[in-house]
Amino acid sequence: MFGGKGGVGKTTCAAGYAAARAARGDETLVLSTDPAHSLGDALETDLSGEPTEVAPDLHAVEIDPSVRADTYRMMGEALASDMRALGMKVGDDSLDNLFGSKMPGADEVAALDLFGLYMDDWERIVFDTAPTGHTLRLLDLPETVGSAVQTAAGIRSKAKRTADRVKTVVLGPFAFRGEDEADEAFKNLQARMERVTEVLRDPELTNFRVVFRPEALVVSETERLVSRLGEAQVEVADLVANGVLVDVNEDCERCVRQRDRHRERLGTVRETFDLPVTAVPELDEPSGVASLEAVGESLLRG
Repeated sequence: MFGGKGGVGKTTCAAGYAAARAARGDETLVLSTDPAHSLGDALETDLSGEPTEVAPDLHAVEIDPSVRADTYRMMGEALASDMRALGMKVGDDSLDNLFGSKMPGADEVAALDLFGLYMDDWERIVFDTAPTGHTLRLLDLPETVGSAVQTAAGIRSKAKRTADRVKTVVLGPFAFRGEDEADEAFKNLQARMERVTEVLRDPELTNFRVVFRPEALVVSETERLVSRLGEAQVEVADLVANGVLVDVNEDCERCVRQRDRHRERLGTVRETFDLPVTAVPELDEPSGVASLEAVGESLLRG
């Protein structure tokens, strides 16, 4: 997972790392959870809400919450139907807030749900995450959603049993209903969220790389993200300094000063954090799989 504040080059790093992994033969999926997707631009490929092959062993997807919207709506309508059968009022607005487009964190829920569906199909999955606030919410969601789904499924089960008892009095034993599509959807979503939680917290399976740029280093925000990742029990592998000036024209005083500032800021980062720091050299707007592989190789060496 690559994360950090907006504009630091998370997409370039994630796409580059994925391209380099695929070039080494790993079946790799790179997925964007940022609502303002730019992964397709970086890869110079039109992407959609379904995985698209970009190169040998490399697929990419820009998460589209609407891909799962029908499933969530069906679950909500099934829950509402059983509650209404008991005389409880459930309006369409309430339904939409619980399982529809107005559901808090709908983008992140869909991203985690689809990750749960994809995780067994690729050897490696690379996340291009949204800016810091969205990413922290993403990491907080699996347990919250799993618990909410479990509660909703429990309410529905009780409502169904009560409704079945009432109908049995009138219609006899033929009134009993077995499991339906919504029951299966509730069970599957809860199971996926439990699995996602386990995978994200397993340092053997998941680590997080915090990206920053040395020109606009905000140490406090990076410290906050690293701290919150620790609270979420997500392993931080390293800090990625993106766009570091290395080879400059020594006759260019401005270039030399900027290179020296980069060195100074990297020194500050190394003193502040007890984490490795990987430097990605400044490149001219890398785009396309071939040029992104150079970024990825820097990350693999790091």
